[in-house]
Amino acid sequence: MTVVTRFAPSPTGVLHIGGVRTALFSWLYARHHGGKFILRIEDTDRERSTEEAVRVILDGMRWLDLGTDEGPYFQTQRYERYRAVIAQLLERGAAYRCYCTKEELEAMRQQQLARKQKPRYDGRCREQKQVRPGVEPAIRFKNPPDGEVIVDDQIHGRIVFQNRELDDLIIERSDGNPTYNFCVVVDDMDMGVTHVIRGDDHLNNTPRQMNMLRALGATPPVYAHVPMILGPDGAKLSKRHGAVSVLQYQEDGYLPDALLNYLVRLGWSHGDQELFTRDEMIAAFDVKDVNKAASAFDPEKLLWLNQQHMMRAPVATLAAGLRSQLAVLGVVVDDDKLLEGVANAQRERARTLIEMAQNSLFFFCEIEAYDEKAATKNLTPDTAPVLQALEEGFEALSEWNAGSIHEVISAVAQRFGVGLGKVAQPLRVAISGGGVSPPIDITVALLGRQRTCERIERALRWVPRL
Repeated sequence: MTVVTRFAPSPTGVLHIGGVRTALFSWLYARHHGGKFILRIEDTDRERSTEEAVRVILDGMRWLDLGTDEGPYFQTQRYERYRAVIAQLLERGAAYRCYCTKEELEAMRQQQLARKQKPRYDGRCREQKQVRPGVEPAIRFKNPPDGEVIVDDQIHGRIVFQNRELDDLIIERSDGNPTYNFCVVVDDMDMGVTHVIRGDDHLNNTPRQMNMLRALGATPPVYAHVPMILGPDGAKLSKRHGAVSVLQYQEDGYLPDALLNYLVRLGWSHGDQELFTRDEMIAAFDVKDVNKAASAFDPEKLLWLNQQHMMRAPVATLAAGLRSQLAVLGVVVDDDKLLEGVANAQRERARTLIEMAQNSLFFFCEIEAYDEKAATKNLTPDTAPVLQALEEGFEALSEWNAGSIHEVISAVAQRFGVGLGKVAQPLRVAISGGGVSPPIDITVALLGRQRTCERIERALRWVPRL
């Protein structure tokens, strides 16, 4: 059997990280088994579905590089197929037309509540053959009246539902539109889905969907219902806990591999391993190992993981992300060599690409102002001769690289009888504007001879202000 999984978001809001984790689990399971991963947009809720939400889903999946083997499919493009299957169910007597009005259904509900019964459709139209003039009927699936549905869930274990507790679900509304629960059934059947991995908020839909699949002569897929993600305070994850949309994490400077690494560890583990490459996740993942309990989102852990991935990422990946973040800050970079050099030098000094971009502006832009505290301490009459000697040494270099630059700094420190830090820090403030940078020899090498000397000259002009 070829494993076929699907990610089936509804475009009624942002693609949130709970949905991304579900997509990741489905993608990993398919890749682990050499199977197929399908993307399906479940857009039957026409009032709430938007083109913008579809765009966010597609852009999010593209940024995460969760490649699909089929799709995206759109349910609104499959209405003819749904209606054809409904016609089959009506012909077989597995579905029926319901002429109950909204008012009648509400009265039924109120009577059941008054008797302290669970509100449910009582099947009054189940054997009704007579057309009711002036009323457009809905179509209901004729659920088995007795027996049980057993869901052998891969995460929650064996769950038994009694058919008498399941009412006859509407599969086509009176306006002719098929319903979500029915469309899902037809899609999973037609697309050959073997494993449905989805949020546990769908668990109560599963027995009805299994009954419909069996009525259509199809074998239900294997189900795995993933628990929700909670905020750090134990409440349901929401906007107040920080970024919710997956694209917000892109804007905030996270690497997609870091986000996926973090999400795969929310409810799943493989020994004590924390850091995973994609290949390692694919090799190790099994949905049966996902925990039943909900997991709490930890922003600090995500930041830590992002930094770990930045330290290990290919320099070209970091440079591309740095270029994007610099563009947001209004800085356009056309020197690819400098960009890659800066990304490589800064990779251990930033937790996000935004931090990297902000810390690296001095490489690409003129210094607008010195950090007052750092300049007051390091750009003084006492350090002016040191800076002057450094400039002379840099001007005289025949080769411009970190090694030769380090030799100049060491020689100046020896000449003035001070430690390297007493030379490096004034130089750092002079060329970066602040007290923090990558190793000073690498920083000077990246900045280039001309700009380094020009910035030393500017710092020397600043000294008399003290």
